[in-house]
Amino acid sequence: MKTLRRSILEEFTSTNIHSNNSVGQLIEKIINRHEAKLTSTGAVRATTGKYTGRSPEDKFIVQDSLTADKVDWGKVNRPIEESKFNRLLDKVIAYLDRKEEIFHLQAYAGAAEKYKLPIQVINEYAWHNLFARQLFIPIEKEMEKLHEADFTVISAPGFKADPEVDGTNSETFILISFEQRIVLIGGTEYAGEIKKSIFSVINFLLPQQDVLSMHCSSNVGKEGDVALFFGLSGTGKTTLSADSDRKLIGDDEHGWSDEGVFNIEGGCYAKCINLSAEKEPQIFDAIRYGSVLENVALDEETREPNYDDTSLTENTRAAYPLANIDNSLEPSVAGHPNTIIFLTADASGTLPPISKLTKEQAMYHFLSGYTSKLAGTERGVTKPVATFSACFGSPFLPLNPSVYAEMLGEKIDKFDANVFLINTGWTGGAYGVGNRMKLSYTRAMVHSALIGELNTIETTTDEIFGLAIPKSIPGVPDEVLVPKNAWDDKESYELEAKKLAAKFHTNFEKFTEVTESIRQAGPTYRP
Repeated sequence: MKTLRRSILEEFTSTNIHSNNSVGQLIEKIINRHEAKLTSTGAVRATTGKYTGRSPEDKFIVQDSLTADKVDWGKVNRPIEESKFNRLLDKVIAYLDRKEEIFHLQAYAGAAEKYKLPIQVINEYAWHNLFARQLFIPIEKEMEKLHEADFTVISAPGFKADPEVDGTNSETFILISFEQRIVLIGGTEYAGEIKKSIFSVINFLLPQQDVLSMHCSSNVGKEGDVALFFGLSGTGKTTLSADSDRKLIGDDEHGWSDEGVFNIEGGCYAKCINLSAEKEPQIFDAIRYGSVLENVALDEETREPNYDDTSLTENTRAAYPLANIDNSLEPSVAGHPNTIIFLTADASGTLPPISKLTKEQAMYHFLSGYTSKLAGTERGVTKPVATFSACFGSPFLPLNPSVYAEMLGEKIDKFDANVFLINTGWTGGAYGVGNRMKLSYTRAMVHSALIGELNTIETTTDEIFGLAIPKSIPGVPDEVLVPKNAWDDKESYELEAKKLAAKFHTNFEKFTEVTESIRQAGPTYRP
């Protein structure tokens, strides 16, 4: 399908449109325009004002002939009239046209040749254009004149909407028109909106091509064994997929076709709160020339990043190309997954650190998508909040969750994948009492799962959640594996665990079309 406004650039009268600038050219612009600071690592550091995370309440999809009967309308996917979209589009183009210069990038979303989406990104800020260059897959120089974008992202942070006039929820807006093939962003400087808006687009388009789009990271071992890591922001997808013994396919967004897994992006967007060379050496070393840091505190004299400083936000971020990870896979395409891991950061401290799932349990927990939303990932979130996000990516799924879940179930069956639920959240007590699970323990659990040690290991069944917990894992204390044993106050543990189990059951009531075997695969305890 072709866009109705393919020649969107022709609507600009400005002659100062910088197209496909190199990393060096963009850095020069960023510094000269005082958009960001150059750090000691060679990365640029930008701040994003009051918008330090996504604005889900401000995202809308145009309700038109393509979306009316396909989109899962509701709190996540809010409709907006095409006429309002068009008026805002005209306003934003006029706003950008008055700027001394704007920035344009031609790129792709999708590493698989058969499924790649040609896109273009038009930015008010040079640093946003650098961000897009690092997160998507830039075209080769000789392809510039041949590149026809099937989707255009226009980002104008300085333009503020008037909700009463424009029909938005606030001054900020993220609007998607599938008929016109345009994403329109305004009122927010948070660069993550650019990345996630295209992911939402991909999540609408790929399933209609019989390809499962997934919010997950992925890597591949020396024997060609592929692993997927599902989870919302802050659960450890980027950290756990960056493994020195395995090649990184990608850290956040993938497609799974009949040929195998492919990365949707060309870069990584890593949370870097408390980042250190000791704990996460690959990510730490990846932040160098050409990388973009968001809201990371700097030493004003040395320009050294302080990753422990949360004064701006806990949602500090680093964007860098996949090539900055020494053992990344190029091209980022691999075979079918052997191991699937669901990551959750449980702030109640009651879910087991690791459990092996049956297929029915896998479907139950995929549809549930439980985690604790961590501070900073969205505006207004200042401490962990229990949330259920279908398919571990509900904010980015235009279609009904059952579409993605059914596709995953079919692929688990077809390719005989082992599925595990891993809790990277709290142990020994809830948030504020217990401690975050040690990364070394989580890595040991993941390693055992990847090499097949847990496929036949002896397990014990959790009496509240009904999950199969390995009795022992090398490198992990036995008392950590059973969450109740890690709590000093056993009665409090049982109370909190039952509360969480009840939340699972309440949340799952909305899935009315699932089989009874999937419904019964939830927590054993029922209030």
